[in-house]
Amino acid sequence: MKIELTHEQMELQEKFREFVSAEIAEGAEQFDREEKIPDEVVKKMSEKGYLGSMISGEYGGMGWDSITIGLLNEEFGKACSSVRCILTVHGMVALAIQRWGSKEQKDYWLPRMAKGEVIGAFGLTEPNVGSDAKSIETTAVKTDGKYILNGTKRWITMGQIADLFLIFAKCEGKVTAFLMPRNAPGLQIKPLGGLVGMRASMTTELKMEDCLIDEDNIIGKVGTGLSHVALSSLDYGRYTVACGCIGIAQACLEQSIRYSRERVQFGQPLRKYQAIQKMITEMVVNIEAARLLCQKAGYLKDIGDPDSIMQVWTAKYFASTMVNKVANDALQIHGANGCSREYPIERYMRDARIAEIIEGTTQMHEILISSNAFRNY
Repeated sequence: MKIELTHEQMELQEKFREFVSAEIAEGAEQFDREEKIPDEVVKKMSEKGYLGSMISGEYGGMGWDSITIGLLNEEFGKACSSVRCILTVHGMVALAIQRWGSKEQKDYWLPRMAKGEVIGAFGLTEPNVGSDAKSIETTAVKTDGKYILNGTKRWITMGQIADLFLIFAKCEGKVTAFLMPRNAPGLQIKPLGGLVGMRASMTTELKMEDCLIDEDNIIGKVGTGLSHVALSSLDYGRYTVACGCIGIAQACLEQSIRYSRERVQFGQPLRKYQAIQKMITEMVVNIEAARLLCQKAGYLKDIGDPDSIMQVWTAKYFASTMVNKVANDALQIHGANGCSREYPIERYMRDARIAEIIEGTTQMHEILISSNAFRNY
């Protein structure tokens, strides 16, 4: 299968590159240090339509194809993984509404999300529940035309700025999805800081104590929270994270090439040493392999191929493990300088580590990919 970027996709990629270079790249270290993304950055992303990249034109979004969205996430990932996270979690909520929401939910929320007037965040993980999503402890009880939610969600990316949360709770003993506005009575939002990587992703803990939402805030039906809503949202999430990993790895490669040209040891530049050449070679090849896996996943998603889901798993698994090796080698090439904030490598390495955890751990990917192989071969 041969995949070539269209002229339009290449033009958009160049625009993405120009935007992140002008608005994000120089501030990324400061965002990481302060653990905050400036409101102005989010506003400029909204003005460019990036927060509506995954939303249909019917609702005021850009309606871009998956490969274009992949290019967008790669360029953002190259500049700042924390900022790129907005594209993932906001998109996960928007696509859940677009695919499973009622007409009223779509008409109300999607135009606002497309314009960036409303930021979405995905609320699945809990203090005691990560990969084992079926065991979530948050509950939802229907009474007098309302739902009352009780429980705690943790590690909710962009929760500090989100206006709308997609919350998963047990309703009648079945996992069900709900839309929860930030101003819902009984919702408490606590910022969480000090993460290893993606420190500016403005993570939070959400505590719901008799949190009251309207009956029509349910997404889909009782019991379809995981099998339908979360499944499609997480597929988009994994794909965008995988593409973001390519961006981090590309940044590591370019920094390593620059450094190995300039750094002189024992009378010659580092680039002259075979050990360095080997690391650079492996970076180039692995990045290209990950990029092709992501492009294949995007292509299969766009044509509606059922194999696209497993291809996304494969792409995310390879890209997230690949970027950790690339970042580790980049730091090794930089030596002690790579451990210092004076160089971006230490941030790339910390951000890369998070990629093996979010939207499905490496180990969960190994279980699912191998299980699929045993079924089909």
